[in-house]
Amino acid sequence: DFDQSGLQEGQRRVIISLRATGEGHISSLIFRRAILNEKNEVIMQKAGDQIGEAELIKSHLYDKEDFVSKLKDMQIAREHYEMVLEQLPGEFNYDQIREAVKVAKDVNGHRLMEQQKALDEIFWLADSHTEIHFSYDTDLSERVIFPISKFEKNGIEDARFVKFRNDNGDFIYYGIYTAYDGYTILPKMIETKDFYTFRIFPLHGRYAIDKNMALFPRKINGKYAMISRVDGVNNYIMFSDNLHKWSEAILLAEPVYNWELVQIGNGGSPIETEKGWLLITHGVGPVRKYCLGACLLDRDDPTRVIGRLKEPLLLPSEDERAGYVPNVVYTCGAFIHNSQLIIPYAMSDYATSFAGVDMELLLRELLNHK
Repeated sequence: DFDQSGLQEGQRRVIISLRATGEGHISSLIFRRAILNEKNEVIMQKAGDQIGEAELIKSHLYDKEDFVSKLKDMQIAREHYEMVLEQLPGEFNYDQIREAVKVAKDVNGHRLMEQQKALDEIFWLADSHTEIHFSYDTDLSERVIFPISKFEKNGIEDARFVKFRNDNGDFIYYGIYTAYDGYTILPKMIETKDFYTFRIFPLHGRYAIDKNMALFPRKINGKYAMISRVDGVNNYIMFSDNLHKWSEAILLAEPVYNWELVQIGNGGSPIETEKGWLLITHGVGPVRKYCLGACLLDRDDPTRVIGRLKEPLLLPSEDERAGYVPNVVYTCGAFIHNSQLIIPYAMSDYATSFAGVDMELLLRELLNHK
């Protein structure tokens, strides 16, 4: 949390993002504040009793080259978008592309359904660039980010937030979530400095695909770095000069142990320690049982895994196995407080709990299994 005022020694205020699931299993993004005390206890702050409605702002300027790149990522044929793009300058706004799509639909009204579907997807992509603003008299817990664009009409899922340090030392909060329209998924980034105003946009590039994308909290060797799972099974690391475009991926880790044999993924952005980058992972084993694990990446070269737990760090206990999605513990982020790793985690998609792990013991165990 950017606000650490009014706290006693050994305390820390944090913001926790949560997935709220409503009618029709359509999920939205909500926030809660908590205080970690000197004993590492998590004290949740009282939530507001209202829902703040955000103002929707369509002021984004689109770069034509980046827009075409994303259309290619979406495997939309050139013949379907050529007429739209030829009407537009190198940089265009929301009203311009909306009108260009309308003209193309009017001209091609008799064309195949595939053409009409492609034109809809072009507009939906443009619609995915959004800015929203909440009133300054709302409490953080009252600010709900509902699905806005067509690409996320079936939900906003698994937001992984990180406090990112820019080159000039300033901080900004980035989150990456999965937009779902009922058929396909689209990774999107959300950014904010104050949790009142949020900018939302899709990611571009060959490897801006699938779920499980988590940004490092600073640049590595002059480049942005991201953990991902581009093939649906293994963990990868990506580097880019452009925060919005991801075109290279390096295999980082594959499933090895029985509890993760189906697939692995990340449990949020890597956490920098003196020993290396701590990456919380999740593994899917027999009967779709989800457990949490951990690995350690080299601090200067995070393509190198220098430690990895053989056994789960956290697995579903008997009273956590039943729920909306049974037999699952899952997290999208963690933090270190008073030498302890605090992990907020979902219990079978019906409730949230917290686990604490001594950092000295965890790092020692990781470095014993290189």
